[in-house]
Amino acid sequence: MYAITEAVPSKRVRIESIDVVRGFIMILMALDHTRDFFGVPGVSPTDPATTTIPLFFTRWITHFCAPVFFLLTGTGAYLSLRKKSKRELSRFLFTRGLWLIFLELVVVRCFGWQFNFDYHLVLLNVLWALGWAMITLSALVYLPASVVAAFGVVMIATHNLFDSVQSSNPIWSILHSPNFIVNYPGRIVFVAYVLVPWVGVTAAGYGLGQIYRRPSGRRKVFLLPLGIGLTAAFFILRSINIYGDPSRWSTQRSAALTVLSFLNTAKYPPSLLYLLMTLGPAMLFLWAVDSTTPGWLRPALTIGKVPMFYYLLHIPLIHLIAIGVCYARYRQAHWMFESPGLGEFPITAPPGWGYSLPIVYLVWVCVVLTLYPLCRWFAGFKQRRSDAWLSFF
Repeated sequence: MYAITEAVPSKRVRIESIDVVRGFIMILMALDHTRDFFGVPGVSPTDPATTTIPLFFTRWITHFCAPVFFLLTGTGAYLSLRKKSKRELSRFLFTRGLWLIFLELVVVRCFGWQFNFDYHLVLLNVLWALGWAMITLSALVYLPASVVAAFGVVMIATHNLFDSVQSSNPIWSILHSPNFIVNYPGRIVFVAYVLVPWVGVTAAGYGLGQIYRRPSGRRKVFLLPLGIGLTAAFFILRSINIYGDPSRWSTQRSAALTVLSFLNTAKYPPSLLYLLMTLGPAMLFLWAVDSTTPGWLRPALTIGKVPMFYYLLHIPLIHLIAIGVCYARYRQAHWMFESPGLGEFPITAPPGWGYSLPIVYLVWVCVVLTLYPLCRWFAGFKQRRSDAWLSFF
């Protein structure tokens, strides 16, 4: 989410590995949102009883997006202390957090997911939680980075102790248990991204920023065992099958489906096992690309420099393509402008709507190829300019 830099004499140098990993997960994010608009409605991609292996892993691979997004937001915040005082950073995080909440409730809701202004459905999604995570971090930055990291790790590790708490209190729904905070005919407000433990992931990322002030060689010495350790912890805890996720895995009718059950961890809210499963490999990815960026990842590097710009464009672009396909197929597209009801998101599906995975992947590739030149232009524009407003994109 931030322009992440290392200070060197008379020159600003971005840490490429962070941009590469962030850009890569942004590309994957578009796959998930393409499936939201073009996939077959009502089919759970993660339920071993109803899914297929390709559909499951199409959804599963995108699980890496949100954890890395939140983690690297915290890392970027810490690294910005190279050019900001803690007071300046705190003020920036607070105002940027408010900006992200505004984007979620107005821009992304009305010009991305819904294409209407009726507010019959409001989904409190990723930018909502990220905004509050940044507001929380604006207060935490006055503490030592190690204390902030410990706060984040404890929140991640212990929040599943409260899984059994059932409450319709809106505050509890915002903090821990995804639920409706407004649900009556004609008005639905649903909390998808709760604050716990996403705030903790951002705080842990802030602590990780300390590692990125070290030279590359020393960073890699830290990242490799961290990635292996987190990944191993996932397999061990998941095998024990007692703590770390509200759902236990179980033996299915085939070995392949049993593997799916094992990997099917909860994202809403993100369980300890979900975060171990995603952040462990993410650390290994950061380790692998720390010294050099392979040629095939150069496009991800470009997108990773302008993640908010990409995010704000990709949802409306997918929605516009869906409108075009819908009109070509039905000679009308009013469904694409209507707020969906319960169990439908992000659109009211036309009769017989939904396409196979090859079509979903084809649309996804077209979306990324369309956005890449725009991201390259905007990345160059940001590099040439130093206007304050650019830091919000």
